[in-house]
Amino acid sequence: MTEAAELPPAPEQAREVFGERFADAVRYAELLAEAGVQRGLIGPREVPRLWERHLLNCAVLSEAVPEGVTVCDVGSGAGLPGIPLALVRDDLNITLLEPLLRRTNFLTEVVELLGLDHVTVVRGRAEEVMGKLPPVHVVTARAVAPLDRLATWGVPLLRPYGEMLALKGDTAEEELKSAATALSKLGAVSTSILHVGEGVVDPASTVVRVEVGESPGGVRFAAKRAKAARTGRARRRR
Repeated sequence: MTEAAELPPAPEQAREVFGERFADAVRYAELLAEAGVQRGLIGPREVPRLWERHLLNCAVLSEAVPEGVTVCDVGSGAGLPGIPLALVRDDLNITLLEPLLRRTNFLTEVVELLGLDHVTVVRGRAEEVMGKLPPVHVVTARAVAPLDRLATWGVPLLRPYGEMLALKGDTAEEELKSAATALSKLGAVSTSILHVGEGVVDPASTVVRVEVGESPGGVRFAAKRAKAARTGRARRRR
């Protein structure tokens, strides 16, 4: 049995980024390093780089998120990027969407422990909750799937003229080119690559932004969304 890796002290940048929520960020890092590893939510090798590679890398996504919007973090896993984003932005209404029970149990525990009243945990797959959850302004995701597949899950959850923000690495430009046709069919009207966290994380975090028009998901998903909405209304009337 290998010895658990030790969580390093929080870097000075963390105090600046998380501000009044710094103590909560430390507690979250501890939970990831302990329960997160024990439950198989993150690998033990990630513990020494939890701050730079995970918490700060995700927290700086806030630079790209407008004020006071609704956010759905698709495939939230251990809460990345949703929980760091929630810690730095209490103006957001965030849903952590995750299909696996052991992960949603962990997320619920973290949300309650840290008092994140503006965060809701929902167990389910994106394709299952469409029409059941209110459409959101912003969908976020990190390390969930290649961009073309991720878009088929995330884009239909958006409100008209919303945007998907996907944290990506060196493959961002290549993935964006490969997904161009799929994104167009899903109603995307604009795409771009952003770099956030300059001076906080090195290298800066790379974000693929996909902005949609009046029909998120395209014609195919508009029909599915309408059907799901009708089903939901019928259930509420019973």
